[in-house]
Amino acid sequence: MSILKKVNVFRRILTRSLTKNIGSSQKNQHIDLTQKIEIKRVLISRPNHRLGNLLLITPLVQDVIATFPECKIDLFVKGGLAPIVFQNYENINYIIELPKKPFKNLIAYFQVWIKIKRQRYDIVINVDKGSSSGRLSAQFADAKYKFFGEVDENIALKYKDYEHIAKYPVYEFRSFLTKLGFQEKENPVPSLDLKLSNAELAEGKKTIDKIVPNDKKTIAIFTYATDDKCYSETWWEEFYEQLKTKYQDYNIIEILPVENISQIGFKAPTFYSKDIREIGSVIANTEIFIGADSGIMHLASASLTPTVGLFSRLNQNKYAPYNNNSVAINTNTSTTEESIKVINNILLGKN
Repeated sequence: MSILKKVNVFRRILTRSLTKNIGSSQKNQHIDLTQKIEIKRVLISRPNHRLGNLLLITPLVQDVIATFPECKIDLFVKGGLAPIVFQNYENINYIIELPKKPFKNLIAYFQVWIKIKRQRYDIVINVDKGSSSGRLSAQFADAKYKFFGEVDENIALKYKDYEHIAKYPVYEFRSFLTKLGFQEKENPVPSLDLKLSNAELAEGKKTIDKIVPNDKKTIAIFTYATDDKCYSETWWEEFYEQLKTKYQDYNIIEILPVENISQIGFKAPTFYSKDIREIGSVIANTEIFIGADSGIMHLASASLTPTVGLFSRLNQNKYAPYNNNSVAINTNTSTTEESIKVINNILLGKN
């Protein structure tokens, strides 16, 4: 293990030990309900650089905006994808980006914390209860009200889908607002949403028409994923052949990963791009997206396309695509034929 990796491991252990009790006193926050509570400036903290994790906070951002339409939101994130993901969210005021490798850029790292401290917020929301940096930012920020993301067993018992990583922050935030005197909302949690513009959607259609210049509807597949979430070439080739046989009246295109590899040997027409909004706009012009649990699966869901998530790990309740006729399939317990039936039901529902 390199010295840098050793330092990073030590940093994580240290920050977790220092922040494990942060937020335990949030129940003791003094809230004066005799005063009018106005929420105009919000800090949402999710210091993670992965595409999927950024997309998974879009429901919370939408819920905050729906509750406080005039508010301005600052995002505390990591890496450089957030400005792209949230570029069409008008209420996003400022994006504070934590460097992905803070020990390589200590000056930028400390400047981030200075930016947080300088701003006065009405409320700060830590999205991930397990994030040391998120909890620290909630503690460090100058805010009237602070939500650290502590587990509330009553909320967990109330909602059967509480385990979902995009939903429990919304449920917890809504519950926290009741302590400020607001009525708790009961409407469904918003979908993941990239908020593609009409112009982006039109460009996506043009791209599809170039890849498959015919009048058939199109199915999108994504055959890659990281680590053990990635299915074998044999598995995908069998699955692809089943799709081709069943859906001869459809185009099937493969969305390629940034690595530009294919688990079916590039047998289908392909689309490759490093622009996540361009990828989303292409998927948005297909009838259905099929792929393993990955950032691109969440991107498909955020394009509001019916999404079939293929899960081999026991985490589908946490990461399953939802809304827009989407579904998660546990491939450990479902055969290819059973998966095809699920896909067929979705396609029939769209026709």
